[in-house]
Amino acid sequence: MVSIILSFKPRQVTKRLTSALPERAREVLFDRFGLREDAAKKTLEAIGKSYGITRERVRQIESFALNSIKKSPSYKEEEAAFRELKEAIIGLGGVVPEEELLAELGKDEPTRNHIHFFLVLHDDFVKHKEDDDFKHRWEADSDISERVHASLKKLYQSMSDNDLLVEEDIINKFLSHLEDIAGNYKNEEILKRWLSISKTIGKNPLGEWGKAHMSSVNTRGIKDYAFLILRRNKKPMHFREVAEEIKKTFNRKAHVATTHNELIKDKRFVLVGRGLYALREWGYSSGVVRDVIREILKKEGPLSKENLVKKVLEKRYVKENTILVNLQNKSHFKKNKNGLYALAK
Repeated sequence: MVSIILSFKPRQVTKRLTSALPERAREVLFDRFGLREDAAKKTLEAIGKSYGITRERVRQIESFALNSIKKSPSYKEEEAAFRELKEAIIGLGGVVPEEELLAELGKDEPTRNHIHFFLVLHDDFVKHKEDDDFKHRWEADSDISERVHASLKKLYQSMSDNDLLVEEDIINKFLSHLEDIAGNYKNEEILKRWLSISKTIGKNPLGEWGKAHMSSVNTRGIKDYAFLILRRNKKPMHFREVAEEIKKTFNRKAHVATTHNELIKDKRFVLVGRGLYALREWGYSSGVVRDVIREILKKEGPLSKENLVKKVLEKRYVKENTILVNLQNKSHFKKNKNGLYALAK
């Protein structure tokens, strides 16, 4: 991420803005916002303890200091800096996640703290605190902000729990919910930035988008990485191969035995051959070959040997002879008068 180059020097602007404040008021602001070289921010309690006053008194001093700056001549004299900051935020999309905004505007933590101080100070900037749906974010265009928030909620509601969309598709789907957005905002980087505001929609390590609470998006362990590998492969894989692909794709340690154990325990995976696993969502069901035969005959009715073998091989990677041996079990299967295999009664 390349930081935006501001024409003004944030530290110098802060110095001019706070120069007329009483010493203790200035010190409280510097401690609260981390405006010193070490960028250390202090709590109300910590500052109060150093001065021997209550946290409420510190809060009052902070509020007094901010209001005093807004009424001072230096506040108006720095209007060009605030205007440039506003234009930068609008250029980033008008509403931006706080962490990304500060990273774009400041090359280091001390600079980012000064930028944050300006955002809190000036009325052109509005902070929305993190909630169930969205992350901390700042806006400099209330109309755009309102539309983006509403559209993100509509986007989430339009998605199913199983949706995993590539970036191009999620952007197009998002655009379909954005009404009357100006052309300059129909920019891929801005749209992705808006998407990143959401806490309910997320992106997995393969760059696929879906509902953030789903394990296929919010990956937390080997089993989730295995799911993504199999889903991308689109066909059954041996557990050793799955472990190797996890290492290559995600640069994570995946011991073969651990991977095998996770595949066995997770109902999303089905053993379809010797060490071969498939995804249940592909239509595979658990059980031994006999169970698969029973399931097919229950659904399809009596079948010829050839058709039955073909259908079993679509669900299990086994030798044909294994299927034929199972068909000889007369307590489960029988041949009817037409020579077709059926369930034994």
